[in-house]
Amino acid sequence: MTAAEQSRRAGFPRPHDAGGPWELAVLGDHAPRHVRTGNPLPFNDVRHLQAHQFLVDEAYLLDAQHYTEWLDTLTEDIHYFMPVRVTTASGAGFDTSPGMAHFDENKYSLSRRVARFQTEHAWTEDPPSRLRHHITNVRTFACVDDAHLIVESAELLFRSRGDVNEAALISCGREDLLRLTGQRWKLARRTIHLDESVLRMQNLAVFL
Repeated sequence: MTAAEQSRRAGFPRPHDAGGPWELAVLGDHAPRHVRTGNPLPFNDVRHLQAHQFLVDEAYLLDAQHYTEWLDTLTEDIHYFMPVRVTTASGAGFDTSPGMAHFDENKYSLSRRVARFQTEHAWTEDPPSRLRHHITNVRTFACVDDAHLIVESAELLFRSRGDVNEAALISCGREDLLRLTGQRWKLARRTIHLDESVLRMQNLAVFL
């Protein structure tokens, strides 16, 4: 029996069984279903330039921990999802653990996390971390309708806290769905794929 057949018998989904890993999440039912069409847009396409600027501007907000302003860049039906990565044999057909996620959030849960930062009980971020979100390898794809874009990016997060603890790094890839709302692009879905299965960061109190 092949690894792929074993995974299907165990109930693990194959990549083509769903439109994206976010559909397997607890909150996946409400996640926008838009998917990419065609090849990546040229780097000089105005839509790519706007998407790239969105990611850079967002990184500055997250670095400065301006989380209330960051919430305003999210749609009301945002799905923010980071599945747990697992190590599997070649051909298994899956590399995340179904039903398990570091983040599986909507606008309400994200807003509650931000509200907690503003209280005296956010011990993981008091004093606040020093953050740097490095964004690169940005590719943009059109969707069936012009009001949405799929944006791929690579991210390296540098985080240090206090004066003693060693700094920590997280490397990941992201697939975002951007939606044109009025004259602004907003984030409607984010799926984060970590590049390691065991996190070496003390906690995930910050956003990727």
